[in-house]
Amino acid sequence: MESSLSLHFKNNALLPILYGEKNKNIAMIEKMLSVSISTRGNYLAISGDSNNISLAAGALESLYHKLEGGAEDITREQLLSAIDGINTNTNIVKSKNVKHSDNVLKTKKKTIFPFTDKQHEYIKTLLEKDIVFGIGAAGTGKTYLAMATAVSMFIEKKVNKIILTRPAVEAGEKLGFLPGDIKEKVDPYLQPLYDALYDMLPPETVERYFATRELQIAPLAFMRGRTLNNAFVILDEAQNTTVVQMKMFLTRLGAGSKFAITGDLTQIDLPLGAKSGLIDAIDKVKHIQEIGLIQFDSSEVVRHPLIKKIIDAYES
Repeated sequence: MESSLSLHFKNNALLPILYGEKNKNIAMIEKMLSVSISTRGNYLAISGDSNNISLAAGALESLYHKLEGGAEDITREQLLSAIDGINTNTNIVKSKNVKHSDNVLKTKKKTIFPFTDKQHEYIKTLLEKDIVFGIGAAGTGKTYLAMATAVSMFIEKKVNKIILTRPAVEAGEKLGFLPGDIKEKVDPYLQPLYDALYDMLPPETVERYFATRELQIAPLAFMRGRTLNNAFVILDEAQNTTVVQMKMFLTRLGAGSKFAITGDLTQIDLPLGAKSGLIDAIDKVKHIQEIGLIQFDSSEVVRHPLIKKIIDAYES
């Protein structure tokens, strides 16, 4: 299995210099060492052969420390020298900023790997358990990684279909008055899932899977009465479910299926006084060993460094 390694750089201001103009330094490392490098916020992840990704990470760590020490630029010669220096060093990649993972998710458009310790744990839990709650703030990757796991398992034929659902919480407009068929009515509510889906699959492939019903979307209310076999089902924005809805959803689990339930307990849009089905479910099922519960906090935000500061400001 292809492995990955991720780095976390604390000083975001140094990263444009480290990566180079238009990521030219990253591109050179990818070409020289036959690795794939992805960046998001203060995190960088490398996948490929284990020895090569260690060489790439070691070189980047070395160059980053030079910038911390006052270097103002990184030349091609310095980059080549860093790679060569790491190659001859037997103590490769021992920085505390480095995290290894074998939980690499392959989709048709890209390979996706975890950036943080909690993301490593999350993917591992999604692959091992049939029901997993992913709880946390915006930008922690809880929905994106659930979608990546679903797509990866579908491509590997470990599930036969992917089903996307969420409660249709209204924001000044009734669902029934929106134009179009059911798919068109629900689309605005599921846009974050669509964004992730199109990031992993070509548009024509997505449309084909919708046509063959291998990809399905549905308002949560439409799940009643169904038994979901051999499916990867993602319930997004689960904090906006009612207690009755959540119980109904959890009891839809069929043979060979996986449920990923994602939500942010700080963004509940239910009417005042209504209890969140997500809070209720966590309290009731957290003791069941076969169910996974991963809780992210603001330190796990990978979308943009500023989001962590915004979340911390609101929490304080």
